[in-house]
Amino acid sequence: MKVGGWDNICFSFSKSLLSMSVRFFLLFLIVCLAPSPLMAAKGKAAPRNDLSKRIEVQAWATEFGAREGIDSEFLLDSLKSAKIESRIIELMDAPAKAPPLWFEYAPRFLNEKRISNGVVFWSDNEAVLTRAQTYFGVPPEVIVAIIGIETHYGRNVGGFRVLDALATLAFDYPRRADYFRGELEEFFLLALDNSFAPTAPKGSYAGAMGVGQFMPRSYRHYAIDFDGDGRIDLWQTPDAIGSVAFYLKEHGWQTGAPILIPLQPLSELSSETATALAPYLDNNPSDPQPWKQWRALGVKLTDANTVIDDNTAATLLSLDAESGPTYSLAFDNFRVILRYNKSRLYAAAVAHLAEAIKARRSAVAP
Repeated sequence: MKVGGWDNICFSFSKSLLSMSVRFFLLFLIVCLAPSPLMAAKGKAAPRNDLSKRIEVQAWATEFGAREGIDSEFLLDSLKSAKIESRIIELMDAPAKAPPLWFEYAPRFLNEKRISNGVVFWSDNEAVLTRAQTYFGVPPEVIVAIIGIETHYGRNVGGFRVLDALATLAFDYPRRADYFRGELEEFFLLALDNSFAPTAPKGSYAGAMGVGQFMPRSYRHYAIDFDGDGRIDLWQTPDAIGSVAFYLKEHGWQTGAPILIPLQPLSELSSETATALAPYLDNNPSDPQPWKQWRALGVKLTDANTVIDDNTAATLLSLDAESGPTYSLAFDNFRVILRYNKSRLYAAAVAHLAEAIKARRSAVAP
């Protein structure tokens, strides 16, 4: 039977209603199943480990790439595999919580194992160390001590991927983000200059590399090919030795000059001398003064036979021993070591370990 008239109108309306119901139902599913704006916002920020998707990283890649003539897609592709390491941030924050005192810090490095292994390292690399001293004027014991403190003579060069460390600190560590973004840029330039994959090198949690633990900027500017093989590789001992010596020389190392000279305890000096020295103890280390000025204030050397030129400048350095503060004169070479690592405890450890290794080597020499 043919449908017409009112029946036709009812049929058409029913068909339209059914079509509308399907559309409303589909719309309902879309609205209900789609993430809310809050969820979408969270979802957008959630992939912290995919750095290439983050707006600030993309902006950095664009700016840095344009400045250095590097394809920003290469930078972002490399950063796709970079992993944000919360452990790195924990390690970076740890020193700020409770800086150690000298008597707590020193035993890590001034111990039998570090001294005896330093003597062995010196013997194993004597020719290279002698050549470094000839070229740059830095004595072997100082180079050995720095490498000994940094990586225990190459035994511990770090297990973090350098890309992960620098990316984590560049983009998820606001306190020093500017510094580490600069080091990340230097790292990419280093990778391009030396044709290695940015994902390959491993180093410290701060991004330092090799036997001497050079940051990327130092690697690019102060690392040298000291074994003559046509490439610079700071994981190889000869290049590391030459680079440490060259770094110190470039930052003002004075050949034949001292680092630290110990002083008699202030408790053994007169009350007048202690009073005169009080203003200089407010800063640690103090401002440089010529030796004749320190001598005029009543300072006395532990070894009375030590000769210092009257006009040689030095600072008064105090270190906390368990029995109380000890004092030394710190010379220009001490400040040079501070350019390698700005911690005065580090610089003091280098000086003391160098002397201990030199003394042990002399004692066991035939």
